Amino acid sequence: MDDQDRQIIALLVEDGRRTYDDIGQRVSLSAPAVKRRVDRLRSRGALQGFTAVVDHNALGDHTEALIELFYAPGTLLDAVTNTLRRHPEVVEAWSVTGEADAIARVRTQNNADLERLIMDLQRDGHVVRTRSQVVMSRLLSRAGS
Repeated sequence: MDDQDRQIIALLVEDGRRTYDDIGQRVSLSAPAVKRRVDRLRSRGALQGFTAVVDHNALGDHTEALIELFYAPGTLLDAVTNTLRRHPEVVEAWSVTGEADAIARVRTQNNADLERLIMDLQRDGHVVRTRSQVVMSRLLSRAGS
């Protein structure tokens, strides 16, 4: 990966709908050369796809939270993943080191929905306890990261 590839990625992160011609003008390449580079970046897995950026507040999801999940001993990560996948409010989740076994980032309409989600997660018996932090405001967001 060279500097032009990095510039192409930065431009696509900024606006995934940018044309190859527009990118080419900014990085001094022809549109076909940009397309070849983008195809190569995708085939290598460096560029995994393109996505829409959604304003969740506009959709009515006003509460964002991080939920630390503490699982019963012996709970497998596949079971954790399957449980979290059933809840569309869970937008990201990670297995982590430290006290918690996993952390889920969730979006709900309000605090009552957050409480319902936490209770649902605890209902299956794998989650022993949770600890949550409600996001007050976003201080920094790096698109594509």
